Amino acid sequence: MGRVMVVPIIMVLTRSSDRVEHALGYAASLFAVAAVSDFLDGYLARKWHVESVLGAFLDTTADKLLVTGALLALTSIGRVSIWAAMVIMMREFAVLGLRGLVALGGGLVKPSTWGKIKATAQYAAIFLAFMRLPDKWGPMYLDQWVMWIAAIITIASAWGYFSAFSRIVAESRMPSGRQ
Repeated sequence: MGRVMVVPIIMVLTRSSDRVEHALGYAASLFAVAAVSDFLDGYLARKWHVESVLGAFLDTTADKLLVTGALLALTSIGRVSIWAAMVIMMREFAVLGLRGLVALGGGLVKPSTWGKIKATAQYAAIFLAFMRLPDKWGPMYLDQWVMWIAAIITIASAWGYFSAFSRIVAESRMPSGRQ
């Protein structure tokens, strides 16, 4: 829940970065704390065996809101390409929708290794976009390269979810193709 509550603050800080000294640094700090809390709460839920379908869905939703809010804010100030942001956001909400459908049926799509790699890449890219280094690496800044790498990993990680969803749908059907 805390991650969702910091999203508007991150967005306001980002949008006011032209008027408030160190606003992007504050936004980056809040984002980093929220990102670390994502990994920490997932780890603790598994360690303490308190995982639930609702908890997993709410955790995933909070992650999507954090990433989407940060991407929208960073895009609005020209720090992130609209195309990279759209690729990431479209995948995130497509997978969230699929996970929601599975959850409605009482199922749980567990996070994959690719999903964790994707989250790490997205969090790193967004943090770097907030803290942009002054020099370009060829035609783009380091954070822009990392954002495109994160977008590619994001697309690749979706494949596992779409495959799992297809398998779940196929297994839930009776021989006639109807439930």
